[in-house]
Amino acid sequence: MSMKAKILELLREKKDRVAAGAPESEAYVSGQELCEQFGVSRTAIWKAIGQLKKEGYVIEAVQNRGYRLLDQTEEVYNQADIQSRLKTKWVAHPLLFFDSIDSTNIRAKLEAEQGAESGLLVVSDMQSAGRGRRGRGWESPAGINIYYTLMLKPDFSSDCAPMLTLVMALAVAKGIRQTLRRDSEEAAAKVGIKWPNDIVVDGKKVCGILTEMSMEQGYIQHIVIGVGINVRKQEFPEEIRDRAAAIDEQCGFRISRSQLIADIMEAFEEDYEIFLQTHDLKGLRASYAELLVNQDREVCVLDPKGEYRGIARGINDQGELLVERPDGTVEEVYAGEVSVRGIYGYV
Repeated sequence: MSMKAKILELLREKKDRVAAGAPESEAYVSGQELCEQFGVSRTAIWKAIGQLKKEGYVIEAVQNRGYRLLDQTEEVYNQADIQSRLKTKWVAHPLLFFDSIDSTNIRAKLEAEQGAESGLLVVSDMQSAGRGRRGRGWESPAGINIYYTLMLKPDFSSDCAPMLTLVMALAVAKGIRQTLRRDSEEAAAKVGIKWPNDIVVDGKKVCGILTEMSMEQGYIQHIVIGVGINVRKQEFPEEIRDRAAAIDEQCGFRISRSQLIADIMEAFEEDYEIFLQTHDLKGLRASYAELLVNQDREVCVLDPKGEYRGIARGINDQGELLVERPDGTVEEVYAGEVSVRGIYGYV
């Protein structure tokens, strides 16, 4: 983490402490304290503070007290801002941030091939060649959404790889809930997962996930998990307008993109370590079921052998959807489209 990011982290911690009830005097970090912590001159600290101000942070300097971070109207979204919020041990370390890139998945794969460590996170404010499912283009404009790719170099069978999409979906849903909870418990409760990996807020999809794997001689070389999250209110293409939405639009207030990334990474690190204990979803099934909008609801399974309806009963250890038919038999749905009553227009 850069010195600038560490300074920002300290300023934000002080600000949060005062917001939680600490005396106003504790909002300040003295210049001398910063000099001693980083082993640099006051001039170096002054320059770093100046850079943060230029990036859009509102920082007050008071003689004999020091610096403090004030509320700002415009969002600052960059590498230092994300790093200053990260609480993870290895996920998102290192972090690469770009104002613009062709595709975060492409860059993460390139970094993996050049020896980057597992846990690398690539984030960009916009993409020129983003991709969704089945090779479809993913609209990736600047200033409104989140686009990131997490790269992993796991030591397990390739059969486990598809389950990582569900692990990430769970982390994204948890992360959105945690971010929203800072402002509204009611808004946080609107977040759920439509099996297997569609993240919905108040019934509309806000996130897409694309997982890709590279293998050599039967071993996984690396896995990249690309995620796109609709954050700010925007116009969607006509073909998805009825089922897509943005988080801010669904909740009625703005959130920090940097904070959301940090919350998702923290949730993913915790859940991935649980996943590694058994190399399946056994330890995450209960958490997943709590967020599953399909849970105990009627679903329509569009199976190639014939469409049928049943009640969703959660997932099994491999992430397959358990669907109970009217006669009591339970089907394990691995692939195919599943519609849920009241979600995306199935009524």
